Amino acid sequence: MRGRQGERGRGRPTPPPAPGPEGAVTVVRPEDDAYPVALRTLSEPPPLLYVRGTLRPEDAVAVAVVGARRATPYGLHIAEQLGRDLARHGVTVVSGLARGIDGAAHRGALAAGGRTLAVLGCGPDRAYPPEHARLLAQVVAAGAVLSEYPPGTPPLRHHFPLRNRLISGLSLGVVVVEGREDSGALITAECALAQGREVLAVPGSIFAPTSALPLRLLHEGATPVRHVEDVLDALRLPRRAASPAAPQPVALDGPEALLYGHLALEPQHIDVLARRCALPVATVGASLTVLELRGLVRALPGQRYVRVP
Repeated sequence: MRGRQGERGRGRPTPPPAPGPEGAVTVVRPEDDAYPVALRTLSEPPPLLYVRGTLRPEDAVAVAVVGARRATPYGLHIAEQLGRDLARHGVTVVSGLARGIDGAAHRGALAAGGRTLAVLGCGPDRAYPPEHARLLAQVVAAGAVLSEYPPGTPPLRHHFPLRNRLISGLSLGVVVVEGREDSGALITAECALAQGREVLAVPGSIFAPTSALPLRLLHEGATPVRHVEDVLDALRLPRRAASPAAPQPVALDGPEALLYGHLALEPQHIDVLARRCALPVATVGASLTVLELRGLVRALPGQRYVRVP
């Protein structure tokens, strides 16, 4: 699904890195070389950008990954995987540093050693949500945090719909992973269409409330996303020849091996796992702790557990 202005030209000059020490706030104006070329094409480009980190020429090849704050384990896994795989193909990952899908996309890009940009609805010196303070610092170190609001500006509710136009504006396309039909991700998708960017969506269960927006977008013509190759093909971006090393098989035995075989990406309660494995709950609990320490299992609220891919 592509918007009215058509495809952004890929032969245009790209901005040089923004000056300034890491973590310091740099003010960038539309006439400055560091101002992203993509934002200059918007009908209402921000008159000032407050930037922490570094803007680089390769950020012109960027994809936004957005979605629900209250995401499901399925959505979090997909967002993190897309962030990681896009970064491996040299694509900058753009999102909004929010809880849920946004945070997962940033973490995926960081895990792959790639670049990621976070667009905030508050000042660039404010961590919102507060628990993402460490993630914000990591994004500053590996990319940039941008805002059209000066330092000290609080995260006011009406700022976020406005910042969504910058998330889409910085990107060649927007991938919606999860979201209710009236979620903020809908605003980002609508902005993308108005700006001529591609809109893509990840299919989900027809019974899941968080699948309502992606399914609606797919019905209206958005490109379905199963894996990173769908994104690269839709945006006509090259694939990197070097592929990551194949994951090594997990070496487990005893109750841990049995339990790991019953775990999935969908959450399961510890009692359900105990019944399926025909093991005492105490044994299952101890084995889950071992698997969690090895990074193979993630614990969720309510004694529910999912496999970590």
